[in-house]
Amino acid sequence: SSRIQEHKEGIYKESFTHRYNLHFLIYFEFSPSIEEAIEREKQIKKFSRKKKELLINTINPLWNDLTVDLEYID
Repeated sequence: SSRIQEHKEGIYKESFTHRYNLHFLIYFEFSPSIEEAIEREKQIKKFSRKKKELLINTINPLWNDLTVDLEYID
């Protein structure tokens, strides 16, 4: 997706991904609306690290960069 590419290129200088030099997408979810996506993000942010790792491992046990898979979804 173009948004993922923008993050990888560091266009958003104030973003979390730029600040922490993150370049890999290891987990994502689709949501029917932006409101539901924001609510889900807030839920996940409250999870412990262990719970977040379990969530990642359910869909990506090898922690591969999933951006390659998303290129075919756009």
